[in-house]
Amino acid sequence: QVQLVESGGGLVQAGGSLRLSCAASGRTSRTYAMGWFRQAPGKEREFVAAISWSGGSTYYADFVKGRFTISRDNAKNTGYLQMNSLKPEDTAVYYCAARYAARYVISRGGDEYDYWGQGTQVTVSS
Repeated sequence: QVQLVESGGGLVQAGGSLRLSCAASGRTSRTYAMGWFRQAPGKEREFVAAISWSGGSTYYADFVKGRFTISRDNAKNTGYLQMNSLKPEDTAVYYCAARYAARYVISRGGDEYDYWGQGTQVTVSS
């Protein structure tokens, strides 16, 4: 199993930046894909970004393309989500997720992931 802990959330003004981190522990010797999702109050959880184990494959939701960047450092067992040009509509709890997969596999569906972090709050003020 993999345990995930997010950090880096907070309050930021519109146009600002935050970098979220997702620290993985447990059985991290196997290759695993990672993803970021978010859930705003009263809304369903939605996909934000995903990355393969190799880091060579990434995928973004249309509403974050050009603003967010997903990355990972496998030596540190940590994934990242760099968020720039933040908007009030980006306000949500952000969750990191992982699933064991071959090194080039990328997953976009929440139901494809087996392990989830507890979430970190991101609030963007106007």
